[in-house]
Amino acid sequence: MAVTGDAVSAQDSVRKPELNLFQIVNMSFGFFGIQIGFALQNGNVSRIFQTLGADMSTLPLLWLAGPITGLIMQPIVGYFSDKTWGPLGRRRPYFLIGAILTTLALFIMPNSPWLWVAAGTLWILDASLNITMEPFRAFVGDMLPSKQRPLGYSMQTIFIGAGAVLASIAPFVFNALGVSNEAADGVIPDNVKWSFYIGGAALFMAVIWTVFTTKEYSPEELEAFGKDEDNIFEQEGGVEKDERPVASFFSKWGFIIAAIGAAFTAAVYFANGDQQFYILGGGLIFLGVLYLWNSQLVKTDRNASNFLSDVLGDLTTMPSVMKRLAFVQFFSWVGLFIMWIYTTPAVALQAWETADASSAAYQDAGDWVGIMFAVQNGVAAIYAFVIAGIARRVGTRSLHAFNLLAGAAGFVGYHLFASQYGLLIPMIGLGMAWGSILALPYAILADALPVRKMGIYMGIFNFFIVLPQILVGGTMGPILRSLETSIAPAVGGVPLLAVLFGAVSFCLAAFAMTFVRVERG
Repeated sequence: MAVTGDAVSAQDSVRKPELNLFQIVNMSFGFFGIQIGFALQNGNVSRIFQTLGADMSTLPLLWLAGPITGLIMQPIVGYFSDKTWGPLGRRRPYFLIGAILTTLALFIMPNSPWLWVAAGTLWILDASLNITMEPFRAFVGDMLPSKQRPLGYSMQTIFIGAGAVLASIAPFVFNALGVSNEAADGVIPDNVKWSFYIGGAALFMAVIWTVFTTKEYSPEELEAFGKDEDNIFEQEGGVEKDERPVASFFSKWGFIIAAIGAAFTAAVYFANGDQQFYILGGGLIFLGVLYLWNSQLVKTDRNASNFLSDVLGDLTTMPSVMKRLAFVQFFSWVGLFIMWIYTTPAVALQAWETADASSAAYQDAGDWVGIMFAVQNGVAAIYAFVIAGIARRVGTRSLHAFNLLAGAAGFVGYHLFASQYGLLIPMIGLGMAWGSILALPYAILADALPVRKMGIYMGIFNFFIVLPQILVGGTMGPILRSLETSIAPAVGGVPLLAVLFGAVSFCLAAFAMTFVRVERG
């Protein structure tokens, strides 16, 4: 038997047993370390880039490392983890490999001597974090029955919040303890360096804890479990039984997508448009080529089994609830990516009245942004204790929409509060939104997926997390530059205009949530 506790016999058609609280804590604890890595990145990378000479307009482009590596790594890890089984189980080998690589990247990042080194290290860091993180979402779906999944994702959110709080306040605390937050031009301050060193060690130990204290069900045991009577969708996860499209579908849409990408790229070239727009055009051309390639792979068998055909086939036959949630995730993560990129310059401008990244005032603002993100993640962690219970009372759909609107109000709050302490208030709304984004969509989605494809579908779902980030990275800089002398001065400056885009995006996500149909909270 692969799992201790309420053991079941693989040959018995019974419901998946519930795990006790201690087991759920163990299987979620690794997220404490993962979020330390993400929080150190989110709170300090813009500051590191600007210290090494990046200007405001290039920040979104440099941040593209995260979404692009996510777009590549998450379906790969999801696909192969579904097919993995060995001494460490199904998902845990990826936890371990990712933790080792992430720790090394965290040690290297703050010692980058040049901007290109920091940018390259960010690619490695994001790829490693994705290797570790992606299977954790599927892990909950594997291990818990439908009734306990909201608790499982809420427990992940609690550890995400706790890890992010500690990582976010680390530079501020080190500075308070006498570790300098100032350095020579082009050098990362010591308080940031020590935050990354200790954070890397903590990440590794937290993930190792989950790897060696948790056991997994074998693929045979997962298939043997009978109908989950608490599932809000029909048995087998409510996945429609549509066959994969035939080759002509992929050839037709491949040609259309590639043609649109080529036309867009040509328009940017002949109009002397911003070079960042080439990212979008190139991405469309690449997707079109993949569709065309797959049309050849499935020419004789629409159900051909290979990585590309499986991913594109599953993408085109997603469950209907997953398609609707995709729009919610898309707009949610547009807002979040804007927040991570522009909060530091927005706070420096609003509360410290500086845009000079080399100034002591800007470094103080950067430390304070860590405190703001700590408040946001603390709110998310506390909220996670009650969000599942509230969802059962008022409905998952209504609660998530409300939380997203609270996040939009938080973005607007950047404009309403001009002091550093006042700027903590908007983080309450943003914390509610963050806690909700981390838990409720995944609880809905896990009930809609078959156990044999939990990893690949979670990886595909994450397309709608990384694609909006690529969109922001490729377009936000040019858009803001075009508004720099017109609208931006009226709202306080370019960074403060950017956060208003975040507010609009969260409102669109809340509206999209009204189209998601579930039978209960």
